[in-house]
Amino acid sequence: MPLTTAELVRRYDRPGPRYTSYPTALELHEGLGTDAYRVALGQAARREGPLSLYVHLPFCEERCLFCGCHVVVTRHHEVAERYLGFLDKEIAAVAGLLGRGRKVTQLHWGGGTPTYLSPDQMRRLFRMLSDRFAIDPDAEIAIEVDPRVTTPEHLETLKGLGFNRLSAGVQDFATDVQEAIGRHQTYEQAAALASKARELGFTSLNLDLVYGLPRQTEESFERTLKTVTELRPDRLAIYSYAHVPWLKGHQRRIDVGDLPQAETKAALLASAVRMLTAAGYVPIGMDHFALPDDELARAAREGGLWRNFMGYTVRRGNDLVGLGLSAIGDLDGTFFQNQRKLHAYERAAEEGGLATERGYAPTPDDRLRRHVITELMCNFRLDRADVERRFGIRFDETFRRELDELLALEQDGLVRVDAKGITVLERLFVRNVCMIFDAYLGRHRGRPRWSRTV
Repeated sequence: MPLTTAELVRRYDRPGPRYTSYPTALELHEGLGTDAYRVALGQAARREGPLSLYVHLPFCEERCLFCGCHVVVTRHHEVAERYLGFLDKEIAAVAGLLGRGRKVTQLHWGGGTPTYLSPDQMRRLFRMLSDRFAIDPDAEIAIEVDPRVTTPEHLETLKGLGFNRLSAGVQDFATDVQEAIGRHQTYEQAAALASKARELGFTSLNLDLVYGLPRQTEESFERTLKTVTELRPDRLAIYSYAHVPWLKGHQRRIDVGDLPQAETKAALLASAVRMLTAAGYVPIGMDHFALPDDELARAAREGGLWRNFMGYTVRRGNDLVGLGLSAIGDLDGTFFQNQRKLHAYERAAEEGGLATERGYAPTPDDRLRRHVITELMCNFRLDRADVERRFGIRFDETFRRELDELLALEQDGLVRVDAKGITVLERLFVRNVCMIFDAYLGRHRGRPRWSRTV
């Protein structure tokens, strides 16, 4: 990142969304609940095209202090058996409204720790889904796994069920960093998982790293990067640590004095870009890397990336159905989120199957801005003529204020604005660029809502 300087980092390091959705989840409200979701599912049943499913499995045996996910921490594994019973009721209710007319081309199990489930429970859950939905034989079927608890039997079971993509958390191999975040994981555990996955023939292995963790230094992170590239995963996600103790109370146990400053965080990401590209990986989006023949890399080259609640994907624009505690779905741009407390989710599933807590219906302006932000987040460029053609607007008139605000970023070398459109020149600041197009940002200024952009 040759243009990135300490001064630019100081100037643009501010709280901002990650834009896995637009509008962000802050705009979800309880005025859109189960009745609206039932109608939206019925409408989705009449649409054509593929379908995506996300299943949230929230359980973990212990809490990692850096975690920002919605988890339930317990060593009493019988809670998972009970959860599957309520999940079965929700799946039945959703499938009853959707029918089997649309093929599922993307299925993802996230968490939490999905491999908290036993192999038998995994088989049971997969039957719940495959008995009620038409899963395409060529579907992308992915799962998040924890190398510390994922056994060879887990992997053999997953492969037998048809899973073809694994995503494993590594975060950092430095022992002092692991001590600070409460997650102890050896290189040998990650290497054993990678070796077994290859032996079984999984199509793709992704490893997650996090930069900006307490006690991380450039030298220590470079050692982790070197070790990880030796494992040669197909993809790598290099996430920025989101320190949001006002949302995740357990993060208060992290000593803020141990957190790298913004300039150091920028240097950590720069190290990742330099080392991973030197190792043959292609930068994808703002925080992913893939080998050149991976479909994410191909989609990035062709301008075909998409971004949804599951992150970067090549499955553009599908309806996404969320299942399980706190899961968020996206039906033709309308968002629905399930109950976020376990007892409330279980009660809702028991009473009627559907467990919607809140949602958001987009306006025409939301759809326009979502397209703009998604294009910038995925492909780092925006075609003015294409936007005008899609939405029937005059770009310069509709975005007069935004274009004025972009002038400062253009002067700093972060973007290029010309007759063809907008090009992001510095990936580190893409969130800052997108924030200019966010019509809701002003509502939340002055209150802690998001992690910092750097």
